[in-house]
Amino acid sequence: MRHFVLVHGACHGAWCWYKVIAELKQAGHKVTALDLAACGINPRQVDQVRDLVDYSEPLLDFLACLEPADEKEKVVLVGHSMNGFSLCIAMERFPEKIAVAVFVGATMLGPDFDYELVAEKVSRN
Repeated sequence: MRHFVLVHGACHGAWCWYKVIAELKQAGHKVTALDLAACGINPRQVDQVRDLVDYSEPLLDFLACLEPADEKEKVVLVGHSMNGFSLCIAMERFPEKIAVAVFVGATMLGPDFDYELVAEKVSRN
């Protein structure tokens, strides 16, 4: 069985995955659904979120605490909508902890772009 980490889309929270969580758990998988910064029950306020890295901090902190011992313990990241960016950041920082990422109608950077490059180009405009 796998460990799925579910990341909600824009204007949502972890609550949006409740049916998916039930199905995955019933199938015997481990599931973690996170509220990103200033979303759902996350206590951070919107004015405290400066950029997408701040916004993705709950996911990055979660992954930083994981210590997969082998390939079977790597997580399956699932992201929706705008938070494909959060998945991209996580994949860049923790490739050794992620088995695969699933982009569900989500923003996905191409192989020639990393988050830092895109953020730099956006900030210039």
